[in-house]
Amino acid sequence: MPAPNLMELAARLTANGLRHQELKRQGKPAQVKALSLETTHHCVARCLMCNIWKTPASQPELSVDDWLGLLGNGLFADLVELDVTGGEPFLKQGIAELFLGVADLSRANLSNLKSVAVTSNGYLTEKILSVVDRVLPALREQGIDLVVVCALDAVGELHDRIRNLDGIFQKVNQTINGLVDLRQSHGNLVIGLKTTILPINVGELEAIAEFADRKGMFTIISPRIITSGRYLNSGMNNDFQFDDEQKKQMKDFFSSEHSRWIFHNQTVIDYLVEGKTRKPCTCGFNYFFVRSNGEVFLCPLIDRSFGNVMDQDVRDIYVSGQAGAFRRKVGDFDECASCTEPGLERYALPLEGFKYLEAMEKMGPEKFSELHEYMGLDKYV
Repeated sequence: MPAPNLMELAARLTANGLRHQELKRQGKPAQVKALSLETTHHCVARCLMCNIWKTPASQPELSVDDWLGLLGNGLFADLVELDVTGGEPFLKQGIAELFLGVADLSRANLSNLKSVAVTSNGYLTEKILSVVDRVLPALREQGIDLVVVCALDAVGELHDRIRNLDGIFQKVNQTINGLVDLRQSHGNLVIGLKTTILPINVGELEAIAEFADRKGMFTIISPRIITSGRYLNSGMNNDFQFDDEQKKQMKDFFSSEHSRWIFHNQTVIDYLVEGKTRKPCTCGFNYFFVRSNGEVFLCPLIDRSFGNVMDQDVRDIYVSGQAGAFRRKVGDFDECASCTEPGLERYALPLEGFKYLEAMEKMGPEKFSELHEYMGLDKYV
């Protein structure tokens, strides 16, 4: 990707920032640029820090046809990134058909779509590699990248303990190696690692970063998030408190060259030092989350549903008065002070504008251009 024209980028960010301020004052949404779909709550792992797997098996889930029907809504005409998650999304019946259906929709309804990201624990190696190999050509034909992010919380047996599943490190390592092989013949395959930091794996961060470098993978490394929303783990706060030494280890890691997501690094350092985060958020303005049963959450970490796509048109939910009142308060909820979710930063920085401009000034052209490319933010500005 060519280096961004920083003068032009600064002008766009300024215009975006002014527009966002007015939208927030009125509680009005912008165009939806990113969307997360929890395609299933089923999972093969029983992770220490997540309770999604405890969702009753009887809870209904949207089918692949339901999801594709949702994505055909005109609300998503400007969508540039689709995030497919779970549970374990490769357990979803028809997951390949979902990706192929998205590629088909991109011919008209989703004409601005640039990437589909899927997060997996990597355990179902054969299924994952088969599906990825099958859908990559169709996505490539439409100019869409497939971003496969594998969860890795330690390099070795500790990962098995965290994910509470024997042999999962060996499986995810096999999956990653298979993905690396597929990448050689598929230029639209991007591979990353996602690490959840817990007290027991703080000492693993450098090893994880080095593992990712060897495989040519980007990293998303962030402290655990306790929430009654997305991860359904609100009762775990006392189990995952970091002591002073662990906070120092994390601060040292995020101050080093091992972690290249520079803006997020500072977010985590602020959280460790001050006990709260200081970053922009545009949840409900250009992004929202849909749970596997169809419930819509403007922020995945705040446990407040605004309706169900099986009962209402998603556009009506998005522009409702209740959604508008929520948007006016984004950034001021209690949950916002402890949010270290890196994905939300990617959606927020280009639309909020001014924090990104501030980063440009502080970092200088070379470092800022590296960050801009690493985070893939050109598609949002």
